[in-house]
Amino acid sequence: MIRVALADDQPLVRAGFAMILSAEDDIEVVGEASDGASAEALARRTRPDVMLMDIRMPGGDGLEATRCITGAPELSTVRVVVLTTFELDEYVFDALRCGASGFLVKQIEPVDLVRAVREVAAGEALLSPGVTRRLIAEFVRRSPLPGQLDSGALDELTDREREVVALAALGLNNHEIAEELVISPATARTHVSRAMVKVGARDRAQLVVLAYQSGLVEPLRRPA
Repeated sequence: MIRVALADDQPLVRAGFAMILSAEDDIEVVGEASDGASAEALARRTRPDVMLMDIRMPGGDGLEATRCITGAPELSTVRVVVLTTFELDEYVFDALRCGASGFLVKQIEPVDLVRAVREVAAGEALLSPGVTRRLIAEFVRRSPLPGQLDSGALDELTDREREVVALAALGLNNHEIAEELVISPATARTHVSRAMVKVGARDRAQLVVLAYQSGLVEPLRRPA
């Protein structure tokens, strides 16, 4: 069972998301919050697998709450997906910088919301379909490595692990990586997990950022 918490200052948004998610047999909504401070308290109280976090809320915004949650060792199993009405570059940058595992716009279709929750709970990094690799590339050019990540740790990866990390950074999921390398999805998942442990990445999103920032994957260039 995937445990999900919702943080948004709009009751109708929370109610809508809760209705969509609760209709699934494998998802349980364990609590709701209306501001940043109560969102952090909710995460500590319920320890959800996934927290859907609005960016703009009173009482400490969603980005600050995300930073507090992802920075707390006792909440290391909580994955935060940031929700916003605006698909703007700086929100993607800030969400990744704060340790978010995903980024979605509120206008998401119900089926995509459910899929997103399942993917993040399974350890996948998630970006809204409209958020491209260009934004990640721009982020890594601007920002230091999140947390305690060390780009030199990539030297500890095996050749196959480096291949898998590079493909993950290109946006491939475990099944697509498996097809590309002619291995099983379980083996692809194992390689990703081992790489995360070796480099100290909290989740797949940080692993992707590290792949770009270390030069393992070449960032896309903006058109001149």
